Amino acid sequence: MKIGELSKSTGASIRSLRYYEQQGLISSRRLDNGYRDYYSLTVEQVKTIQFYLQLGLTTEQISGFLNCVMTSKEAFCEQIMPIYRSKLKEIDEQLALLTSIKSNLEERIAFLLEENPKLKEDIKDEH
Repeated sequence: MKIGELSKSTGASIRSLRYYEQQGLISSRRLDNGYRDYYSLTVEQVKTIQFYLQLGLTTEQISGFLNCVMTSKEAFCEQIMPIYRSKLKEIDEQLALLTSIKSNLEERIAFLLEENPKLKEDIKDEH
């Protein structure tokens, strides 16, 4: 299957497919005319890559376990759990940082509204 067909089958852009191939996540063979020719299994590989990208994993992380996922008869590959835990920790740290920033902004807004009663009226007029 040509790259355009693979793109239509998976919803991945041609640019993304070329990037996945460059990263070693998918492979193709070259036809005599130089066009890429993908194996039918590549559709499933790309959908699997997209799933893990939606979980926030990087292509580098995915490359560490993609082969296991694609060839395993089991529903789970051991290589995934440490990556999941690492990603969850990263998200927890980001949430803590964002919560702190949000709290600081709310405090600053409250202070400014308290110090400048005119701002309260301007906000009311906007709504």
